[in-house]
Amino acid sequence: MTPLLTVNLLRVLFVTFCAAIGATVSAELARNMWPGLVLGLILGLVVVLIDRLLKGFSLRAFSSATFGLLLGLLFANLLMASDALHYQSETTQWTARLIVYAAFAYLGMMLAMRSNRDEFSLIIPYVRFARETTQHEPLILDTNVIIDGRIVDLCASGFLSRSLIVPRFVLDELQTLADSRDPVKRERGRRGLDFLNQFHHSREIELTIHESSSDDRETAVDARLVHTAKLLQARLLTNDNALCQVARLQQVPALNLNDLARALRPMVVIGDEIQLSLVKEGREQHQAVGYLADGTMIVVNHARPYLGKTTTVVVSSALQTAAGRLIFAELKESSNVYSTAEAVRKIQ
Repeated sequence: MTPLLTVNLLRVLFVTFCAAIGATVSAELARNMWPGLVLGLILGLVVVLIDRLLKGFSLRAFSSATFGLLLGLLFANLLMASDALHYQSETTQWTARLIVYAAFAYLGMMLAMRSNRDEFSLIIPYVRFARETTQHEPLILDTNVIIDGRIVDLCASGFLSRSLIVPRFVLDELQTLADSRDPVKRERGRRGLDFLNQFHHSREIELTIHESSSDDRETAVDARLVHTAKLLQARLLTNDNALCQVARLQQVPALNLNDLARALRPMVVIGDEIQLSLVKEGREQHQAVGYLADGTMIVVNHARPYLGKTTTVVVSSALQTAAGRLIFAELKESSNVYSTAEAVRKIQ
């Protein structure tokens, strides 16, 4: 049974239970079950409606709101205990008491819900909440890493934290790109917004839009990202090497997807045999070029006649260049050579 079907079944059972209780009570008191049945049904539907309205309200937010409510009521009690309205009429005292309690309760809840866990140590000295493990620490996303899209699969696989934070100014930047007249920028912006919508509708990922302050709009986006990561004590996820270095210099934990891609790059050593698809001509007349899954280029000597085919090659040497790693290989003697279509059929 799917979770949504289970939730709907529980709601139906709850409404039915409320209607049955109302009918039973009404039959005992008034010898007529219909008024109680209707009232119980209405009460059950109202509770279900409240449950639907609180859909994005987590248990953490509820506990913070409860704590803030208690603090607000405590301060309101202290204020009303001063008997400042002792000589006023009962109506005036009741009205003032209602306003004070409502105002302090509201302010207490709002302040508590905006605070993070470490800030509660200001109210409860010598008590600090245990930090979450690194796997569950929130990640702040920058614009480039959202457009990149690789985090969709990484979060789904569980290798990254599933608690993601997108600052409001990053969302505004994506919207600006999506509305741009430049077709390339417009496509990048819409791609990023599509990925965010996937996160928002995912049951496994907790996406939070962080509202940044309005007094730092003139500051560069990279600086605001680092500042937000410091403020929230979160890690910064990016594929911008310069931003990653700046964040680490300011003692902000930063993860670079490019570093992860390099770490996962397959190791190829001299003597390895590889099934390689030759896709284009090399610089020399006898050479052909193929690529590994990570994009590493392999130049195969004396392989020009096998263009468009898949063959077995043996790695002969490797060269590190500014553009990346370049690998040279030779055709394996008595190697099996397939056309691209034949190689696909053999894989299938």
